[in-house]
Amino acid sequence: MLYGVLYGDIAGSTYEFRSVTNYNFTTVPPKSRFTDDTVMTCAVASWLIQDRKDTKLLVSEMQRLGNMYSKAGYGGMFRKWLKSDNPQPYNSFGNGSAMRVSPCAWVAKSLEEAEELAGISASVTHNHPEGIKGAQSVAAAIYMARMGKSKEDIQEYIESRYGYDLDRTVDDIVDDEYSFDSTCQGSVPEAIIAFLDGENYEDVIRKAIYLGGDADTQAAIAGSIAEAFYKVPNHVFQCVNKYVDKPLLDIVNEFNKFCNE
Repeated sequence: MLYGVLYGDIAGSTYEFRSVTNYNFTTVPPKSRFTDDTVMTCAVASWLIQDRKDTKLLVSEMQRLGNMYSKAGYGGMFRKWLKSDNPQPYNSFGNGSAMRVSPCAWVAKSLEEAEELAGISASVTHNHPEGIKGAQSVAAAIYMARMGKSKEDIQEYIESRYGYDLDRTVDDIVDDEYSFDSTCQGSVPEAIIAFLDGENYEDVIRKAIYLGGDADTQAAIAGSIAEAFYKVPNHVFQCVNKYVDKPLLDIVNEFNKFCNE
């Protein structure tokens, strides 16, 4: 659990502002690294391990890890939030709410709980309706994949509940000259489509990056769903263990133990 998110983040990190020209690119090239997607995913996981009812703890963990890894690549408003003595949500609809949400889907005992926890995890910063929707839709997709639902079932549910247009392919999106978009409404559907369009975990990651958008975040989101649907190959564990710092890996390992208890 969570390795699928972290690998997607690492794989997409060097492609965020330079689109690949074809599908056959190096997945983890030199200078790859983990970014804010990894750090905030771990912050949400740490919160859930300790006390999912305490939103002040969620804020505290996000600030603690965010300031520990202050150069992880945060947006301007979020950087200010990390430094604030009285951090308040700022009506964001950026995709940060969706890239950090996956732990909520792994601890949830029902689809409704996954969506509820996702809403809470988003609301401390991304309290705009689109920010909440982005997080909840990804959590729902992960939970349904965990439960063995088909891609058709997942697509139908996300389209009907959240109103995203998922009746496209990755090639359709690329042909429409898709470009960098860090909003939930402009990147979450595309990341979900990369999952729906993919044939296995690695293919999903490649397609999420090949889209040419916010590569690390879209690969993290798509990877989070793909992990629940396919599981991850061994090289993913090796890569994450190589690139991610020990304090964050410790949280991931503790989270896995917590979920398996």
